[in-house]
Amino acid sequence: MAALIEYPTVYTFKVMGLQEGGFQDYVRQLFRRLMGTEISPDSISEQPSSRGKYVSVTVSVVLLSEEQRRSIYSALHQEKRVLYYL
Repeated sequence: MAALIEYPTVYTFKVMGLQEGGFQDYVRQLFRRLMGTEISPDSISEQPSSRGKYVSVTVSVVLLSEEQRRSIYSALHQEKRVLYYL
């Protein structure tokens, strides 16, 4: 069976949390640690919820393998400030 994703690839993660305490900066630092490299400002954006309680941060990064993708999702699952991710 062929892989669904061919690597390396640009992959987009969506990370949701409460709109407080610089959530976008928190996500940027998290991805910097996970990727081992700085995340470009053009690769990250945020969208507040309609009532402003939550925020969705979109991060696009270059992934080298399925293992790397899975390890990032695993790390997101461990983060207390991350309420939901795609």
